[in-house]
Amino acid sequence: MSRYIKMLLDDSNSISIISCRINLLDYKDLLTAIDKAINDNLSLTITGANAHIINLNESDILFSNCIKEFDIIHFDGIGSFLAIRFLYPQLKDLKRITGSDFYEKLIPHAIECNYSFYFFGDTSSTLSKLSSKHPRIKINGTHSGFDFNTYSVIEDINNSNADIVIVGLGSGLQEKWIAQNKRKIKSKVIIAVGDGIKVFAGTKKRGPKFIQMIGLEWFVRFLYEPKRLWKRYFIGLPLFIFRIVKFKFQINKTDL
Repeated sequence: MSRYIKMLLDDSNSISIISCRINLLDYKDLLTAIDKAINDNLSLTITGANAHIINLNESDILFSNCIKEFDIIHFDGIGSFLAIRFLYPQLKDLKRITGSDFYEKLIPHAIECNYSFYFFGDTSSTLSKLSSKHPRIKINGTHSGFDFNTYSVIEDINNSNADIVIVGLGSGLQEKWIAQNKRKIKSKVIIAVGDGIKVFAGTKKRGPKFIQMIGLEWFVRFLYEPKRLWKRYFIGLPLFIFRIVKFKFQINKTDL
Protein backbone atom coordinates (compact mmCIF):
# COMPACT_ATOMS: atom_id res chain seq x y z
CA MET A 1 0.00 0.00 0.00
CA SER A 2 1.31 3.46 -0.89
CA ARG A 3 2.70 5.79 1.76
CA TYR A 4 -0.14 8.25 1.09
CA ILE A 5 -2.90 5.69 1.70
CA LYS A 6 -1.10 4.42 4.81
CA MET A 7 -1.05 8.00 6.08
CA LEU A 8 -4.80 8.36 5.45
CA LEU A 9 -5.50 5.14 7.33
CA ASP A 10 -3.18 5.94 10.23
CA ASP A 11 -4.73 5.69 13.70
CA SER A 12 -4.39 9.46 14.07
CA ASN A 13 -6.91 9.83 11.24
CA SER A 14 -9.49 7.44 12.68
CA ILE A 15 -11.86 7.20 15.63
CA SER A 16 -14.39 4.65 16.88
CA ILE A 17 -18.14 4.91 17.00
CA ILE A 18 -18.77 2.24 19.62
CA SER A 19 -16.79 -0.68 18.09
CA CYS A 20 -16.81 0.55 14.48
CA ARG A 21 -13.60 2.11 13.14
CA ILE A 22 -14.21 5.32 11.19
CA ASN A 23 -11.59 6.94 8.94
CA LEU A 24 -11.91 10.72 9.15
CA LEU A 25 -11.57 11.49 5.45
CA ASP A 26 -13.14 14.14 3.25
CA TYR A 27 -14.19 13.86 -0.39
CA LYS A 28 -10.77 14.90 -1.67
CA ASP A 29 -9.09 12.23 0.48
CA LEU A 30 -11.42 9.54 -0.87
CA LEU A 31 -10.82 10.50 -4.50
CA THR A 32 -7.06 10.72 -3.97
CA ALA A 33 -7.00 7.27 -2.34
CA ILE A 34 -8.82 5.87 -5.38
CA ASP A 35 -6.31 7.55 -7.70
CA LYS A 36 -3.38 6.11 -5.76
CA ALA A 37 -4.84 2.60 -5.72
CA ILE A 38 -5.45 2.56 -9.48
CA ASN A 39 -2.22 4.29 -10.51
CA ASP A 40 -0.01 2.30 -8.11
CA ASN A 41 -1.74 -1.04 -8.82
CA LEU A 42 -3.02 -1.47 -5.26
CA SER A 43 -6.22 -3.00 -3.87
CA LEU A 44 -8.62 -0.71 -2.03
CA THR A 45 -12.05 -1.38 -0.50
CA ILE A 46 -14.35 1.43 0.65
CA THR A 47 -17.66 1.52 2.50
CA GLY A 48 -19.62 4.10 4.48
CA ALA A 49 -20.96 3.82 8.02
CA ASN A 50 -24.32 5.38 8.75
CA ALA A 51 -26.46 4.72 11.84
CA HIS A 52 -27.83 1.49 10.35
CA ILE A 53 -24.34 0.15 9.60
CA ILE A 54 -23.16 0.97 13.13
CA ASN A 55 -26.19 -0.86 14.54
CA LEU A 56 -25.40 -3.87 12.36
CA ASN A 57 -21.82 -3.77 13.57
CA GLU A 58 -23.07 -4.14 17.14
CA SER A 59 -25.66 -6.86 16.52
CA ASP A 60 -24.23 -9.05 13.74
CA ILE A 61 -20.90 -10.74 14.54
CA LEU A 62 -20.36 -11.94 10.96
CA PHE A 63 -20.97 -8.43 9.64
CA SER A 64 -18.63 -6.95 12.25
CA ASN A 65 -15.86 -9.30 11.17
CA CYS A 66 -16.47 -8.49 7.50
CA ILE A 67 -16.45 -4.71 7.83
CA LYS A 68 -13.07 -4.92 9.57
CA GLU A 69 -11.76 -6.20 6.22
CA PHE A 70 -12.39 -2.82 4.57
CA ASP A 71 -9.48 -0.44 4.05
CA ILE A 72 -11.63 2.69 4.35
CA ILE A 73 -14.81 3.14 6.39
CA HIS A 74 -15.94 6.74 6.04
CA PHE A 75 -18.79 8.19 8.10
CA ASP A 76 -21.95 8.59 6.05
CA GLY A 77 -24.80 10.96 6.70
CA ILE A 78 -26.28 12.91 9.55
CA GLY A 79 -26.53 10.13 12.16
CA SER A 80 -22.87 9.13 12.26
CA PHE A 81 -21.79 12.77 11.81
CA LEU A 82 -23.76 13.94 14.87
CA ALA A 83 -22.54 10.90 16.81
CA ILE A 84 -18.92 11.90 16.12
CA ARG A 85 -19.59 15.51 17.14
CA PHE A 86 -21.21 14.27 20.38
CA LEU A 87 -18.53 11.71 21.21
CA TYR A 88 -15.53 13.77 20.12
CA PRO A 89 -16.29 17.49 20.65
CA GLN A 90 -12.68 18.33 19.79
CA LEU A 91 -13.57 17.50 16.16
CA LYS A 92 -15.70 20.65 15.89
CA ASP A 93 -14.29 21.48 12.44
CA LEU A 94 -15.29 18.13 10.94
CA LYS A 95 -17.37 18.53 7.78
CA ARG A 96 -20.33 16.24 7.11
CA ILE A 97 -20.07 13.91 4.13
CA THR A 98 -22.60 11.57 2.56
CA GLY A 99 -22.20 8.55 0.33
CA SER A 100 -24.55 10.06 -2.26
CA ASP A 101 -22.48 13.25 -2.54
CA PHE A 102 -19.30 11.19 -2.75
CA TYR A 103 -20.68 9.18 -5.68
CA GLU A 104 -21.77 12.37 -7.43
CA LYS A 105 -18.22 13.70 -7.10
CA LEU A 106 -16.70 10.39 -8.21
CA ILE A 107 -18.58 10.43 -11.53
CA PRO A 108 -16.91 13.51 -13.13
CA HIS A 109 -13.59 12.59 -11.53
CA ALA A 110 -13.68 9.10 -13.07
CA ILE A 111 -14.65 10.54 -16.46
CA GLU A 112 -11.74 12.98 -16.32
CA CYS A 113 -9.30 10.21 -15.34
CA ASN A 114 -10.78 7.71 -17.84
CA TYR A 115 -11.52 5.13 -15.13
CA SER A 116 -13.78 2.24 -16.04
CA PHE A 117 -16.60 0.82 -13.91
CA TYR A 118 -18.36 -2.46 -13.27
CA PHE A 119 -21.75 -2.07 -11.57
CA PHE A 120 -23.04 -5.01 -9.53
CA GLY A 121 -26.38 -4.64 -7.79
CA ASP A 122 -29.80 -3.01 -7.91
CA THR A 123 -32.22 -3.89 -10.72
CA SER A 124 -31.75 -4.37 -14.46
CA SER A 125 -34.02 -1.36 -14.97
CA THR A 126 -31.75 0.90 -12.89
CA LEU A 127 -28.60 -0.45 -14.54
CA SER A 128 -30.03 0.23 -17.99
CA LYS A 129 -30.25 3.95 -17.17
CA LEU A 130 -26.55 4.36 -16.30
CA SER A 131 -25.27 5.07 -19.81
CA SER A 132 -28.10 7.43 -20.75
CA LYS A 133 -27.65 9.47 -17.56
CA HIS A 134 -23.86 9.71 -17.94
CA PRO A 135 -22.94 8.86 -21.54
CA ARG A 136 -19.26 9.64 -20.89
CA ILE A 137 -18.92 7.10 -18.08
CA LYS A 138 -16.83 4.12 -19.15
CA ILE A 139 -18.94 1.11 -18.16
CA ASN A 140 -17.20 -2.22 -18.79
CA GLY A 141 -19.98 -4.38 -17.37
CA THR A 142 -23.08 -4.65 -15.20
CA HIS A 143 -24.94 -7.34 -13.31
CA SER A 144 -28.23 -7.13 -11.42
CA GLY A 145 -28.22 -7.74 -7.68
CA PHE A 146 -31.07 -10.19 -7.99
CA ASP A 147 -30.71 -13.88 -8.79
CA PHE A 148 -26.94 -13.91 -9.22
CA ASN A 149 -24.24 -16.57 -9.05
CA THR A 150 -21.16 -15.27 -7.23
CA TYR A 151 -18.71 -17.31 -9.30
CA SER A 152 -20.20 -16.01 -12.56
CA VAL A 153 -20.24 -12.40 -11.33
CA ILE A 154 -16.57 -12.53 -10.28
CA GLU A 155 -15.62 -14.08 -13.60
CA ASP A 156 -17.52 -11.35 -15.44
CA ILE A 157 -15.89 -8.60 -13.33
CA ASN A 158 -12.40 -9.97 -13.98
CA ASN A 159 -13.06 -10.32 -17.71
CA SER A 160 -14.26 -6.71 -17.82
CA ASN A 161 -10.91 -5.29 -16.62
CA ALA A 162 -12.81 -2.52 -14.83
CA ASP A 163 -10.82 -0.17 -12.59
CA ILE A 164 -13.63 0.35 -10.09
CA VAL A 165 -16.31 -2.12 -8.99
CA ILE A 166 -19.47 -0.59 -7.54
CA VAL A 167 -21.38 -3.08 -5.36
CA GLY A 168 -24.94 -2.20 -4.38
CA LEU A 169 -26.50 -5.24 -2.73
CA GLY A 170 -27.89 -3.40 0.28
CA SER A 171 -26.25 -2.65 3.61
CA GLY A 172 -24.93 -5.77 5.31
CA LEU A 173 -25.04 -8.19 2.41
CA GLN A 174 -22.72 -6.13 0.22
CA GLU A 175 -20.05 -5.78 2.93
CA LYS A 176 -20.15 -9.52 3.55
CA TRP A 177 -19.94 -10.24 -0.17
CA ILE A 178 -16.98 -7.92 -0.69
CA ALA A 179 -15.07 -9.17 2.36
CA GLN A 180 -15.53 -12.78 1.27
CA ASN A 181 -14.65 -12.22 -2.41
CA LYS A 182 -12.31 -9.20 -2.69
CA ARG A 183 -9.18 -11.34 -3.03
CA LYS A 184 -10.68 -13.05 -6.09
CA ILE A 185 -11.36 -9.75 -7.88
CA LYS A 186 -8.67 -8.19 -10.09
CA SER A 187 -10.11 -4.66 -10.08
CA LYS A 188 -8.18 -2.26 -7.88
CA VAL A 189 -11.05 -0.45 -6.18
CA ILE A 190 -14.26 -1.93 -4.76
CA ILE A 191 -16.87 0.40 -3.27
CA ALA A 192 -19.95 -0.68 -1.31
CA VAL A 193 -22.73 1.81 -2.11
CA GLY A 194 -26.04 0.45 -0.75
CA ASP A 195 -28.68 1.97 -3.02
CA GLY A 196 -26.06 4.34 -4.42
CA ILE A 197 -26.27 2.82 -7.90
CA LYS A 198 -29.47 4.86 -8.15
CA VAL A 199 -27.31 7.97 -7.65
CA PHE A 200 -25.17 6.99 -10.64
CA ALA A 201 -28.31 6.23 -12.66
CA GLY A 202 -30.04 9.46 -11.60
CA THR A 203 -33.08 7.67 -10.15
CA LYS A 204 -32.51 8.20 -6.41
CA LYS A 205 -35.00 10.52 -4.70
CA ARG A 206 -32.88 12.78 -2.49
CA GLY A 207 -35.23 15.66 -1.86
CA PRO A 208 -34.52 19.40 -2.26
CA LYS A 209 -31.03 20.74 -1.51
CA PHE A 210 -32.14 22.44 1.70
CA ILE A 211 -33.48 19.09 2.99
CA GLN A 212 -30.10 17.53 2.25
CA MET A 213 -28.28 20.41 3.96
CA ILE A 214 -30.25 20.08 7.23
CA GLY A 215 -29.76 16.32 7.36
CA LEU A 216 -33.32 15.18 6.66
CA GLU A 217 -32.61 13.23 3.49
CA TRP A 218 -33.31 10.02 5.46
CA PHE A 219 -36.89 11.19 6.03
CA VAL A 220 -37.41 11.72 2.30
CA ARG A 221 -36.21 8.15 1.74
CA PHE A 222 -38.68 6.93 4.37
CA LEU A 223 -41.57 8.73 2.65
CA TYR A 224 -40.75 6.93 -0.62
CA GLU A 225 -40.17 3.50 0.96
CA PRO A 226 -42.03 3.36 4.32
CA LYS A 227 -42.59 -0.40 4.33
CA ARG A 228 -38.91 -1.15 3.85
CA LEU A 229 -37.45 1.58 6.05
CA TRP A 230 -39.84 2.13 8.98
CA LYS A 231 -38.06 -0.40 11.19
CA ARG A 232 -34.58 0.95 10.33
CA TYR A 233 -35.55 4.50 11.28
CA PHE A 234 -38.20 4.26 13.99
CA ILE A 235 -36.66 1.33 15.86
CA GLY A 236 -33.07 1.51 14.63
CA LEU A 237 -32.51 5.23 15.29
CA PRO A 238 -33.62 5.19 18.97
CA LEU A 239 -31.45 2.09 19.47
CA PHE A 240 -28.54 3.91 17.81
CA ILE A 241 -28.99 6.95 20.07
CA PHE A 242 -29.11 4.72 23.16
CA ARG A 243 -25.90 2.96 22.13
CA ILE A 244 -24.15 6.27 21.42
CA VAL A 245 -25.09 7.75 24.81
CA LYS A 246 -23.98 4.54 26.54
CA PHE A 247 -20.65 4.66 24.69
CA LYS A 248 -20.21 8.31 25.67
CA PHE A 249 -20.48 7.37 29.36
CA GLN A 250 -17.92 4.62 28.82
CA ILE A 251 -15.51 7.13 27.24
CA ASN A 252 -16.00 9.54 30.13
CA LYS A 253 -15.31 6.82 32.70
CA THR A 254 -12.12 5.87 30.87
CA ASP A 255 -10.97 9.50 30.91
CA LEU A 256 -11.43 9.82 34.67
